[in-house]
Amino acid sequence: MKSIIFIAPPAAGKGTLSRMIEEKYHLPHISTGDLLRDAVASDTPQAKELKQQMESGVLISDEIILNLLTERIKNSDCDNGYILDGFPRTIKQAEDYEKMLKELGKTLGEVIYVGVSKDVAMKRITGRVSCPKCKAVYNEFIEESKPKVPGVCDRCGSILVKRSDDNEETFQVRFDTYMKSTEPLIQHYEELGKLHRISNDVSKELAFKEIETILNGGN
Repeated sequence: MKSIIFIAPPAAGKGTLSRMIEEKYHLPHISTGDLLRDAVASDTPQAKELKQQMESGVLISDEIILNLLTERIKNSDCDNGYILDGFPRTIKQAEDYEKMLKELGKTLGEVIYVGVSKDVAMKRITGRVSCPKCKAVYNEFIEESKPKVPGVCDRCGSILVKRSDDNEETFQVRFDTYMKSTEPLIQHYEELGKLHRISNDVSKELAFKEIETILNGGN
């Protein structure tokens, strides 16, 4: 099995697809956000310094993130591959990551760009509602994801809530910014012959079948 790097704009369904891969292929899902939170939670002098940086809004250095990632993928559960989420985001990060893999004797694996149309992504974001109690997520605009009773959680009956930033204006900025900033990274992996493009416009099942084909070597 190979490692996977996911590149995806907001609301492309990367998190859902990662969980499906975890369940079928038993690959650990590594999120750089989770690595930072775990590092902050540890009882070390470095954790206190990192916590101060995060709370002050200072951009965490590439070196810190790469060090955390290096230690994580040295664990035995990553020997057969892993799913990398949230890294790399820039050409420099990509090049540093590839250098680190070479030093560890590991291969890059596959890079999968999960495409989604802007209209579909907007519906997923602006229609998203969630349960504050059991954390179930629904969508008011997508038929198969609607709660049975509008505004009420199917699981526990709590009143569903919408995030304040799940609005059209915020989404437009996030989506356009992501697409512009990611173009160089996509080109980088295309030049390496590692980039695969799939679509998650229709359903997660169809997108997952495309991923299975990639992981099975195109068969």
